[in-house]
Amino acid sequence: MKATGIVRRIDDLGRVVIPKEIRRTMRIRDGDPLEIYTDREGEVIFKKYSPIGELTAFASQYADTLHKTCELSVAIVDRDSVIACAGVPKKEYVDRRISSDLESIIEARTLYVHAPGDTTMTATDEGNSHYISCAMPIITEGDVIGCVVSLTAPGSEKTTAENRDTEIKLVQTAATFLGKQLES
Repeated sequence: MKATGIVRRIDDLGRVVIPKEIRRTMRIRDGDPLEIYTDREGEVIFKKYSPIGELTAFASQYADTLHKTCELSVAIVDRDSVIACAGVPKKEYVDRRISSDLESIIEARTLYVHAPGDTTMTATDEGNSHYISCAMPIITEGDVIGCVVSLTAPGSEKTTAENRDTEIKLVQTAATFLGKQLES
């Protein structure tokens, strides 16, 4: 754990303000849920809560199935990082912070499809061997909690409209299904 040197007092309603610099660095937005932990030494720890993080094992199986049956490279992300992937190097993606481009796609709350000639976008900020081909935000109970992303290696673009339509439908289905899993 890293000390910040910032000290805040608890007000009469039991609230404490998390400084803006820390919220910006940790990508904590207004309304984001935080999990509260305590330890035996008396420390109180706030951790960003990821509802989709509870489905990590299930999301990994879903990504593996999409890759094995449809040869689709896919990543499943929460609002901050990649939680599961298949068809791409796991070391390059899993637990990596998502890119600002992908963050914008998630915030738009609608399907993104890369068009030939458009600037390519990567799923994470660190060097990636693949770019975003198609992405659909995962919405549960009206809140965006993540995204299902199909990834393509440069030079291996889908050539037929039928393949592209299938890819879009698979990504939309995965996002909707994962959203419904969290509602139940």
